[in-house]
Amino acid sequence: MPRSADDAAIEDVDGRPLDCPCGAGLYAECCGPIHAGVVAAPTAERLMRSRFSAFALGLLYYLRRSWHPDTRPASLDLDDGIVWRRLQIVDTRAGGVDDVEGEVEFRASLRGPDGVGLMHERSRFARVDGLWVYVDGDQLD
Repeated sequence: MPRSADDAAIEDVDGRPLDCPCGAGLYAECCGPIHAGVVAAPTAERLMRSRFSAFALGLLYYLRRSWHPDTRPASLDLDDGIVWRRLQIVDTRAGGVDDVEGEVEFRASLRGPDGVGLMHERSRFARVDGLWVYVDGDQLD
């Protein structure tokens, strides 16, 4: 599982460009540049999509970097038994290019040791030093 931007593949084994796990395009043109720090997520929704992709790809460094310093856990471990399958954005509130706070409601489908599941959350985001970061979220359903 990749642990850094340099480790995240942008092509499959046959050399075809990989789709982005967030579902919004090709990884190299979507979340890849955000993970690598080449560009910043311009909106709370883009940060949410990049974080979903980071969970799917196992990019701990990016999850920590994109977490608000006041709510970031001291340690973060990912369950290798979880496969994040699909992201659906349900709703956004604020979180635009000119906002300083925003919320994104999403559903993320997953497969784990106990079968398939669904995570439904309303996440809160804020800008810190001009960059969007994840603050916290409320589980729904």
